[in-house]
Amino acid sequence: MLRNSLALSAVLGIPIRIENIRSKRPNPGLQAQHLTAVRALARVCRSSTEGAELGSLALTFRPGSSPVSGEYSWDVSEARKGGSAGATTLIFQALLMPLLLADGRSRVFLRGGTHVAWSPPFHYLGLVYLPLLRRMGISTTIEIERWGWYPIGGGILTAQISGSSAALSDLRALELEERGALRRVFGISALSNLPAHIAERQKLQAEKELRAKGFDPEIEIVDAPARGQGTMVFLVAEFEHVQAGFTSLGSKGKPAETVAEEAVEGFLHYYESGMALDQYLADQLVLPLALAKGKSSFTASRITQHLLTNAWIVEQLLGREMVIDGEQGKAGKVTILGLEDV
Repeated sequence: MLRNSLALSAVLGIPIRIENIRSKRPNPGLQAQHLTAVRALARVCRSSTEGAELGSLALTFRPGSSPVSGEYSWDVSEARKGGSAGATTLIFQALLMPLLLADGRSRVFLRGGTHVAWSPPFHYLGLVYLPLLRRMGISTTIEIERWGWYPIGGGILTAQISGSSAALSDLRALELEERGALRRVFGISALSNLPAHIAERQKLQAEKELRAKGFDPEIEIVDAPARGQGTMVFLVAEFEHVQAGFTSLGSKGKPAETVAEEAVEGFLHYYESGMALDQYLADQLVLPLALAKGKSSFTASRITQHLLTNAWIVEQLLGREMVIDGEQGKAGKVTILGLEDV
């Protein structure tokens, strides 16, 4: 709610106030990642803010100008004493649509977590999210220089975004109701600063689980440069019309085999649903598609609370009607009506 509301505030040039921020969480209020996103968007839009501090339960954000392109750099660790592995990928997503409307090319440097829980890993953005945005006409690239794992962070993500004040008029709506035939399943078993056998075990277990279900995966072992320790299995299902991604992160005491099994389980649930988009891509595409002209639609392997929340934000701030056919927790279809259909 916070990031998408801020992004729309920046795009539309309207002030917003958000209250009870994460009030029911064990650590309520703005955390380092959220605060960095607020500061980043405030700088891009010359905004004034109230409540932009760690732990704040309320925030007022008033854009002072249209988004301005340029070279920007933010470090999530600066938002909290002792550092943070807050997700750089979520900050990138908050900045993307506003900078898309800024005339000229922007280059963004983000330091923090790149592969951390409760956020899309860098590889999800590069292999699943951005390919679909490019089909909409959004020109952006991302690169990773160093991986950032929880709790140390220290990863480095760079992005280049080609913007134009007329970009919204060129955004193409998408129909993603059918995924087409499966072309391949591929992925990585990655680790940093840990014994090599862990990545080997993750790879072997993922291949074993997938082959038992009739798939022929291609999984590469990656020794990732990082300051901290971490492991991950990331799988991509490439279909004719879409790609879907499935992540499982390692943690202390979690067997390598379990890491692999969780990623495979995510893929199988999606595959068996028959829907076009995985549950994470479904909620992440709501904002870009809502800013495009015309009607968009997609099917999703699961209707999540994140999807429902993003739909509500779009309806409140943009006036675009979202039709969701399906129950929360189950597969369904989402239609974003064009302005002429509302």
